[in-house]
Amino acid sequence: MSRPQYVNDHDGGVVTGLDAEFQAMRPRLLGVAYGLLGSLDEAEDVVQDAWLRLRSSRASDGGDEIRDVTGWLVVTVSRLALDVLRSARHRREEYVGPWLPEPILTGPILAGPVLAQPDPAERVTLDESLSMAMLVVLESLSPAERTAFVLHDVFGLTFTEVGEAVGRSPAACRQLAARARAHVASRAPRFDVDPSEHRRVVHAFARACLGDDMDALVALLDPDVVLRSDGGGRVRAGRRPVFGAAKVARLLFGIRRFGRFELVPVVVNGWPGLLRYHGDRLVSVLGLTVADGRVTAVDMVLNPEKLARVTRADETRRSR
Repeated sequence: MSRPQYVNDHDGGVVTGLDAEFQAMRPRLLGVAYGLLGSLDEAEDVVQDAWLRLRSSRASDGGDEIRDVTGWLVVTVSRLALDVLRSARHRREEYVGPWLPEPILTGPILAGPVLAQPDPAERVTLDESLSMAMLVVLESLSPAERTAFVLHDVFGLTFTEVGEAVGRSPAACRQLAARARAHVASRAPRFDVDPSEHRRVVHAFARACLGDDMDALVALLDPDVVLRSDGGGRVRAGRRPVFGAAKVARLLFGIRRFGRFELVPVVVNGWPGLLRYHGDRLVSVLGLTVADGRVTAVDMVLNPEKLARVTRADETRRSR
């Protein structure tokens, strides 16, 4: 096996070929971990742990044992994420109100003439199927089912590779994925929506929320629409999901009593969504699911801990 090559980094130091290979893979590894965990903070910890294990292994064996670095990293990240997911189940059961995933901006924040892309260090290669609504559905799967489904159906790993991650045979993993697929098919949002149609509905939804015609908002909502709001016990938010167009519209109109707000279009987890501001302060991120020209789900993240990255990106935009 050839020895690692070296290249100069931007600070005049030295980066090994292994470092460069890991950095090139990092967005995909973060995507895998985030798909399993729904938390970018936890995903980053998992990916960093895998990197440290890789470096330790290479240092101890001279670089001759791990021949497929890419495969090794994906499997190791998956194993570590599965361990975290198992331990997180109890914490999420104790969570105050609905638990929603940490939103990821996969497109620019647009406000006025300035665009702010997500920090390169935080970029994630996120499959478009991992929308806010899909991640909510994945929460209802067992950790093993979720891992088998995400690794095989979303990221295309073979069942042999999935088996290495979950510690089961390929046949058992195939059954796990089949059960997960059936569950997801019965509950997951559709992904055959034209992006331009999705954007049109999101913009119409924003205008209706800011306008005075509640009937116009109700008309944009599916009769069985669901609104989930995640405050995590840190800020005021609904403790249970709200169902039905009339109830959801009344709740959205009721937000007005907290003062004037602004809605800014943005791409959230691969799909058009909105940022909600009170003055200069970001107070929530809205992920919207659309089907047949109507909004079928509104996932509203208000927990300040889950908004921290979005807030930092916005502060960077404003400082330019």
